[in-house]
Amino acid sequence: MLPLMHTTLLRESSDKPRMMLLSKFAACSMVRAAGAASLVRGLGLFILLCGSVVSTQAAQWIISANESKVDLVSGAPRVVLNPAPDTLTLMDFSMNPPRVLHITNVSNSVLGPPSNVAISSDGRVALIADSIRINPLNPTNWLPHSRIHVMDLTRNPPVIVGEGTAGAQVSGVAIAPNGRLVLAANRAGGTVSVLALDGTHLKKIGDVEIANGPDEVSDIAFAPDGRRAYASVREKNHLRELLIDGQQVTAGARKFSCYGRPYRVITTPDGALLLTAGTGAGNGPDMDAMTVIDLEAKPPRTTDLVPVGNTPETIEISPDGRWVVSLLMNGSNLPPGDPNLKDHAEMRVFQRSGRTFRHRQTLKIGRIPEGAAFSADGKWLAVQCHPDRKVWVFRMTRSGAVDTGLKIDVPGMPSGMAGSR
Repeated sequence: MLPLMHTTLLRESSDKPRMMLLSKFAACSMVRAAGAASLVRGLGLFILLCGSVVSTQAAQWIISANESKVDLVSGAPRVVLNPAPDTLTLMDFSMNPPRVLHITNVSNSVLGPPSNVAISSDGRVALIADSIRINPLNPTNWLPHSRIHVMDLTRNPPVIVGEGTAGAQVSGVAIAPNGRLVLAANRAGGTVSVLALDGTHLKKIGDVEIANGPDEVSDIAFAPDGRRAYASVREKNHLRELLIDGQQVTAGARKFSCYGRPYRVITTPDGALLLTAGTGAGNGPDMDAMTVIDLEAKPPRTTDLVPVGNTPETIEISPDGRWVVSLLMNGSNLPPGDPNLKDHAEMRVFQRSGRTFRHRQTLKIGRIPEGAAFSADGKWLAVQCHPDRKVWVFRMTRSGAVDTGLKIDVPGMPSGMAGSR
């Protein structure tokens, strides 16, 4: 049994993921001294445990992938020289405040939609896409990568146990509802990789070509019945339907027209609607939109465009399908000196209304937001703020989102996120 009186470093070797644990007794005494919320803010670099080493049976994990090698504050991606290792932050929202642990040396990237993390529906496995690697011949640039890390969430504590291979610049990753099939969008390859997941063993079956490499196949989402999936083809302004029969995946003929350049893709839990959001021409503070596709229409088709604000990085849906949030750059990602540069971003909250969604709230959040994820019970919402290296926590109520004031520090720039369901 691990000693809990001191900060403990678990380490198998110098090149494997490492984990930092804060002692139960130190954490509890600091709770008494400072209060739970300030404890998380002050100790966000390590683990908050007021119990034993992490129990996974009742855990409601939200996983934040944190990159250290690419910075965005200059207005464009810039490689950080001699960066610290990339990391993961695991937050268990089965308790309030959530217990938190960090795992180092798990490579991931901000380049691509923040859906480069996926958790299986049974909560046993997590996948983390590794989209790029630094060019060894030019350390100021990067090359596409194809690795997917596999994490065993049943281990106590969770640990990286293996990896699989997708295609060029693997980005959005999704696990089928049955937990046995994985689809991965390859942003530099024009393909979707098909992989079999057997426990924690991930094996590539093949690639489905749906576009050309420069067209940026960015994200992928399964229909709830697992018989279809939908990929965003960003530079061709559409979503492409894929047909699934067991482990056989083929590109369907159907393409759905979208506003702007579609990026993140989600389906509603009832399978009725398909949603995506993206930017238009990127003209300063222009309003952008979320595309609503009715999958139950005859034939299925785009039925609504919902204004979401300026430059949506992602959209995310609550487990009950009632809420959708859109994280907006709102000018916070522009270069210094740009007249439209702002010191904050925005989150807009939308509520389901029949076969579309209606705007209910606008809240300020930290600069350059990336991913968002709801807890499995739908009571909490986590939001990544990239340059601030923080995860903001919101409480969901009957009328929308409430800022709790809790901001969890993470050991890197948070770049991708997923929650268990």
